[in-house]
Amino acid sequence: MSAPVATAPAILDQYTAGLAEPTPPPENEPWAVQSLAEGAAGIALLHTETVSRYGGSWRPAHRWITAAASGPISAADQTGLFLGAPAVGFLLTTVPPAYQHLYSSGREKLHQHIIDLANRRVDAALARIDRRDLPTFAEYDLFYGLTGIGAYLLRTDPECPALERVLHYLVALTRPLAPAGRGLPGWWVRHDPARGESSFFPGGHGNFGAAHGITGPLLLLAQALRHGITVNGHQDAMFTICAHLDLWCQHSDSGPWWPEHISRRDLDHGRPHHDAPTRPSWCYGTTGIARAGQLAGLALRSPTLQKFYEDALYRALTDPAQLAQVTDTGLCHGWAGIYQTAHRAAADALDPRLPALPERLGHALTTHAKPGNLPTPGLINGAAGTALALTTFASKQAPITGWDACLLIN
Repeated sequence: MSAPVATAPAILDQYTAGLAEPTPPPENEPWAVQSLAEGAAGIALLHTETVSRYGGSWRPAHRWITAAASGPISAADQTGLFLGAPAVGFLLTTVPPAYQHLYSSGREKLHQHIIDLANRRVDAALARIDRRDLPTFAEYDLFYGLTGIGAYLLRTDPECPALERVLHYLVALTRPLAPAGRGLPGWWVRHDPARGESSFFPGGHGNFGAAHGITGPLLLLAQALRHGITVNGHQDAMFTICAHLDLWCQHSDSGPWWPEHISRRDLDHGRPHHDAPTRPSWCYGTTGIARAGQLAGLALRSPTLQKFYEDALYRALTDPAQLAQVTDTGLCHGWAGIYQTAHRAAADALDPRLPALPERLGHALTTHAKPGNLPTPGLINGAAGTALALTTFASKQAPITGWDACLLIN
């Protein structure tokens, strides 16, 4: 007789128990605790969500928050939503009302540092555009760039001038770079997908992903528009990105799909070097792109656009060949991110097929989730992210803290 399959709540308990106590950061990386991706800041999100949802002692969450803020919190120009002041600031937005007074002073100080950071980063980015230089991921992406900082500001201070400046910048980012940029898309980065130089990507590349590509700005522009926050050129910028996605959309028997990235050669030839869809992840695959397109359709009040991307999402997440490429349970590349995005998409869907997806994908997440098997305890690729998706599946309800706003799917 085979052993019974563990339930989502039982697996969640194992993950949470394994993340009960923070450990010191490596001696040569004291800043690592401030990482939303891998450090205490991201792991603390699990504890703020579980207390908000299930009650219990606040002490484990407080220990992780204290660990994340245990040293000087960086607001240097290299910090962003997933590292430093914006990461810790985002964490503090998930603290339940009953405990917010414990952190109010620190949160106010952090917020001002993040606003100052946003303004400095916008100044630098607009100066780069004026020079017609190519950007890097770190300028505009969700993890470390202005899209991520904008996501924090939209959540905390949507009327602030700094968010307006970030949105103006993203509008400018969608305009072609010329003459020095030779008419390349404004978000075309000067490096390869690994942030280095490669013979496969001479002259940089264009990236489609939610984490580092143009899908991230589309997500923020759409979420801002849905909240009634707009700037001049806002909708035109969204249409520009959607037109780019439409231009590079590939069609197969399993539905629409997009390349992860394109090279200068791809751009010149008008076709990607990919010949089939890769894994349908949140960070690079159809899952993240389709959620962005769905949100764009909602924000622009275009049912046609919304239905197209919902169909793309459904077909990708019911295609055995694409799902077979999913090899881990993390948020970035794996089942947790796929499940969490599908859960959010289903709640907004016009397509009647989408509401059934989360249950099926939640069972896949539960089947593959094995506490102790992930290489890191962190949020984006590790145990904390998997556990947070399991809290959603176990309860069949959206997160109480809104922690998945760091992925811009909410």
